[in-house]
Amino acid sequence: MQTELNKVIAALRDFYAHEDFLFEKDIGERAVTHRFAVYLERQFSGWAVDCNYDRLGERTLHLPHGTIISTDDHLGKSIYPDVAVHQREIPNNLLTVEIRKASNHTPLEHDQHKLRALTDVHVWFPYWIGVLLVLDRQHVTMSEVYVSGAVDQAQSLWFAERLDEIGLGTAHKTAP
Repeated sequence: MQTELNKVIAALRDFYAHEDFLFEKDIGERAVTHRFAVYLERQFSGWAVDCNYDRLGERTLHLPHGTIISTDDHLGKSIYPDVAVHQREIPNNLLTVEIRKASNHTPLEHDQHKLRALTDVHVWFPYWIGVLLVLDRQHVTMSEVYVSGAVDQAQSLWFAERLDEIGLGTAHKTAP
């Protein structure tokens, strides 16, 4: 798992090295997510990397009735992952990433619930790993790693420490 998480960290390093314009001009989250996916794709040779992918093989992606997340994308609260690293045809779901800008003031619980659902082995073909990233102009302000429908505290701590080591974690905050 740490091999895959190291690839996410490498993508973040490259993203921050080249995409400061997005934060300088306060570009929207969907554009930030897309640009991050470009760098993530370079790390996952042989895998498809898609934004807002809404399929499981041939089926449209839906959560069971009664969940708190809507599958109506017009509400902006879809279950579709921000970024998916997967094999489309099988389906084989390796990694999903939810990205938020630190300036986003909507409740964080939506993304957390979404990652619990996307990694829950009892719901469908789950993603093996889920990552929540809250990004500001110079670093990751918060991160969580999800496995089997829950936050994996040990992996989350390891991930945050690795971000700190390369200067992208909260231990290395600098003034804007």
